[in-house]
Amino acid sequence: MSKYRKKIIAGNWKMNKLVSESVSLADGIKRELAECRDVDIVLCPTFIALKAVSDVVDNTSIRLGAQNMHWEISGAYTGEISPTMLRDVFCQYVILGHSERRGYFNETDDNVNKKAKVAIESRMTPIVCVGETLDERDAGDAERIVRKQVELSLADMGEGLSKVVVAYEPVWAIGTGRTATPEQAQDMHAFIRKVIAEMGGQEVSETIRIQYGGSMKPENAKELLAQPDIDGGLIGGAALEARQFVKIVTAAIPE
Repeated sequence: MSKYRKKIIAGNWKMNKLVSESVSLADGIKRELAECRDVDIVLCPTFIALKAVSDVVDNTSIRLGAQNMHWEISGAYTGEISPTMLRDVFCQYVILGHSERRGYFNETDDNVNKKAKVAIESRMTPIVCVGETLDERDAGDAERIVRKQVELSLADMGEGLSKVVVAYEPVWAIGTGRTATPEQAQDMHAFIRKVIAEMGGQEVSETIRIQYGGSMKPENAKELLAQPDIDGGLIGGAALEARQFVKIVTAAIPE
């Protein structure tokens, strides 16, 4: 790692927590991490809890993120949320192309690309997710699939490419009983960085942060975060309990 990259830990709360529960969780995290500036901390609650969580983390170092958005500013898109709506509640990050969005809701690389460009135009940092399934990995197709997702999801972004955070999700190791070792995770992170270098140059590839999104927990966070190309975590289950999330953030603080 030739350049210093500040670690980023983002909690993806998915479709969990009522508004009151979201406030309680955010408050518990705030009590421990309000002044933490050694790690970028992002909380991504459901859409209906964004405003309430925004109020909790106001005037702290904790940032707010959304779990998805549409690429249009407004219009006849029933059920969608626009980037201006997210900015209105002070969102600074947005997760795009999560494996669940891709798998359950047919999210395409082209859609992710459109959203990522608009996110940057709207002064938000897109967390763009990529990753291969169990069948794809077992077929020896992992690198081809991930390369395609990176190249298409981040296509034609110009200087905006350097503002993206990439999250690698080993879909094959989530809920399958299979485990990704720190070495396997590092190998794919290094591969993603190589692809980004081909797209945007060495300078961009050394600056861009790549998170690990494969069931990071307090028990494995330190070892994963010690890998040279793993710059943080996109946390699912462990983000739903304040103590667990705080431990992961603590593991990311430079010694």
